[in-house]
Amino acid sequence: MEKTQSTASVKTTDRVQHTDTRQSACGRADGSARLEAQSRQKTRLLSITNLKKYFPVAKPSLFARQMYVRANEDISVDIYQGETFGLVGESGCGKSTLGRVLLQLYEQTAGSTMYYGRTLEEVAPDYVLDTLSNAEKYIEKYRRAAARGEELSKKCEALGDSASFYDLQDRNLALCDARTALDCTAKILGGFMAKETRRGAALLSEKYKLTFRAAALAHRAEDIAVEIQAGEGLLEEIPPEESPEKGKRLRAKIEKLTRKQNHLAARQKDLLAAAAEIDEKIRQLKAPYAGDAEFARYEAMLDHGVDLKRMKYKEMRHLRKDLQIIFQDPYSSLNPRMTVGRIIEEGLVTHGFFKAGSRKMQEYVFKVMNSCGLQNYMYNRYPHQFSGGQRQRICIARALAVKPKFVVCDECVSALDVSIQSQIINLLQELKEKEGLTYLFISHNLSVVRYISDRIGVMYLGNMVEVAETDEIFSDPRHPYTIALLSSIPTTDPESLTKERILLEGNIPSPIKPPSGCKFHTRCFMACDKCKVVPPGLKEVKPGHFVACHFAEERKVDKAGGYLFDVNVAMGNR
Repeated sequence: MEKTQSTASVKTTDRVQHTDTRQSACGRADGSARLEAQSRQKTRLLSITNLKKYFPVAKPSLFARQMYVRANEDISVDIYQGETFGLVGESGCGKSTLGRVLLQLYEQTAGSTMYYGRTLEEVAPDYVLDTLSNAEKYIEKYRRAAARGEELSKKCEALGDSASFYDLQDRNLALCDARTALDCTAKILGGFMAKETRRGAALLSEKYKLTFRAAALAHRAEDIAVEIQAGEGLLEEIPPEESPEKGKRLRAKIEKLTRKQNHLAARQKDLLAAAAEIDEKIRQLKAPYAGDAEFARYEAMLDHGVDLKRMKYKEMRHLRKDLQIIFQDPYSSLNPRMTVGRIIEEGLVTHGFFKAGSRKMQEYVFKVMNSCGLQNYMYNRYPHQFSGGQRQRICIARALAVKPKFVVCDECVSALDVSIQSQIINLLQELKEKEGLTYLFISHNLSVVRYISDRIGVMYLGNMVEVAETDEIFSDPRHPYTIALLSSIPTTDPESLTKERILLEGNIPSPIKPPSGCKFHTRCFMACDKCKVVPPGLKEVKPGHFVACHFAEERKVDKAGGYLFDVNVAMGNR
């Protein structure tokens, strides 16, 4: 098992890897070398690969074939620390679903979502030790999935145009299962997936057990630090001359907790030293296979990020402080029976920042409220006593109080009037610069997205069709759908009144049974016969600019913003 691999599984691996290359929005395709250099300059916070989210549809009868709403399909994109990634598209295209899937509020159907804000050793997820203790079973599971994917792929190739919707659906799901099984195994085992599986898995398991124990001690030390902080706060509130005995007891308790904290730190240091020794043994075991191509291929897939898809519910709760969301409707996302102070404090107590009732926590909440434009007197008020903009500020304060690293802003300004929108957007920008936050900003308003975003992704019917820097996507849009969106932006510029608008005909097709080939071809003014059959892959047309279109190489807008094609002729050809 350690040294051989079936021919079917190898072929399917290549096929799945090729699919990943075509669909990637972050340079796993034509410009991989350039983007690797780009990655060295930026630090990835999230890496999404072949993400799928399918919602099963109720079957009309027991024997009917299962169908799915394909909310997100083969989405691959990297989000870097400190940037705002804007996400735009029509209603129903899967923007909000993607935001919720990234936070694992919806269970991910396939693909991987790697989070690099914390290391595996810090998070200590159960899936790591489970994979290592059952390494051979995971490898065998991958091979079966790969063989199944290869079998269904051959079947669809043999059927050709006669392949039914269900045949293609089964093939796509099987290939996704194979890719997911490969990711689950290779990202933990690396080259040990091909060689020295048992010995390598045993050493890795021993190493992670030590580092996970060290992480558990670190968490205990953090809890003790919170208790010390609470004790010191009480000590400040009680004058020693009024209650010397109580002050003495508190000081004794703080000293005891401090000794315990130091003891835990010493034990943690010993465990990490032992883990470093095992790490050296692992390097020695890998050394003889440095020139082995198969070993190197799997070793390149080794990833020390945290796979959010494989996290358990209780494990994800610990990461909620890092990954927050600001909902579209502020009123329905706030508990009407809780005051503003309790709403913000709830997360702080849950994640162990402060003990309940701590005076320092109240001071911290006032600080957060002030940074979000809320006054101290609002602390004891209820959500119904505020306007829409103030409620959104409360939601922002609640999200930022726990010091997150990544925030999903799910159309957080769409329900507000223009003046309040500008206040909230400026507030988000200010907090981003001050706290070093990373945003996924979801919106319909292209003007807002242009102002706040560093990069923009355009979605259509669950697929990412174009990704580029903000200025680039507005000055040189390449996908017909992006051009149609940009032409619809309302403006007060008198010169733009004479510009022709591209009006898309018809409605978005059903995500249950989307069109074959390019999903946009039913509404596209540039569609040809090839678009109806061959789905375009997301490819790099310029450094950092990715487009999923068969005509992506052609410029469609000049430097002055004029169309390089006749709109009337293009629309007439449809």
